[in-house]
Amino acid sequence: MSKKSTQKKARTRWTKDDTELALLALPTTVWYILFSFLPMFGIIIAFKDFRIKGGFLSSIVNSSWAGGNGLKNFESLFHFGDIGTIIRNTLLYNIVFIILGIVIPVVLALAIYQLHSRRATKVYQTALFMPYFLSWVVVAAIVFGFLSYDKGLLNQVVEQAGGERIQWYMQPRYWPYLLTFMNVWKSLGYGMVVYLAAIVGIDSTYYEAAVIDGASKWHQMKYITLPLMKPVIIIMFILSVGRIFYSDFGLFYQVPQASNSLFDVTYTIDVYVYSMMKSGTTGMASAAAFIQSTVGCLTILAANAVVKKIDPDSAMI
Repeated sequence: MSKKSTQKKARTRWTKDDTELALLALPTTVWYILFSFLPMFGIIIAFKDFRIKGGFLSSIVNSSWAGGNGLKNFESLFHFGDIGTIIRNTLLYNIVFIILGIVIPVVLALAIYQLHSRRATKVYQTALFMPYFLSWVVVAAIVFGFLSYDKGLLNQVVEQAGGERIQWYMQPRYWPYLLTFMNVWKSLGYGMVVYLAAIVGIDSTYYEAAVIDGASKWHQMKYITLPLMKPVIIIMFILSVGRIFYSDFGLFYQVPQASNSLFDVTYTIDVYVYSMMKSGTTGMASAAAFIQSTVGCLTILAANAVVKKIDPDSAMI
């Protein structure tokens, strides 16, 4: 037997290290099978006139195909009168969230990294990261405490200043700004920590060489920090683009208190899916979720393709 074939056979032999790595990966593999792959069987509900007849599996099997060809749910979805408003809200909000969700955390991460006091750095990180752990139900209660017509703090301030109380939950023009602010406020800390970790991981010798060459702090950020942060920023951008047809259900349903007066500015695809589920039209809700997943997959692949064409080293795949 040749030396080359012997080396190849040795490489393909199962070792103790392989067993340890397999056991380490087993919980994650089981989790993905149970919660990511098996539920994909439920996609068939989008093509069925789903009716509960016994157990879950028997209900899917015994339910007839929607419209005979299975496409009635999709046709009904796109013939829904307000589908244009729903898609517009979802896309426009997400475009704003993606832009602000990258720019503001990057700027804050750069600013906090420049602090000389480690204690101040920890305090700012904790203060900015804490809102990320709050449930939208809790946030909605806090917002209601500010915006309530009768006892809201803002209305009390307006009234004491000589103005008239504002019915915040019936005035759509304020809510695009309020929802944008709430999203940035709650997600800011998470993004900042991710980018701060990327900055901390940069080799300090780059900065030492820049200081010797007389580079200022601004030039260090411009020519060292930002270029070396680019891969992380691009990955976060691609992941955000992949969810451009999704919206944070708690933000758009809980915070506005499901007010019908705010339909034109708060109704998104996720809120629509929930409304369909409440009304019993499971098939249409599944069709909407199926389209969300499909379009999300296509957008993330498209974003990755664009990045790969511009900078192949920064692409995810």
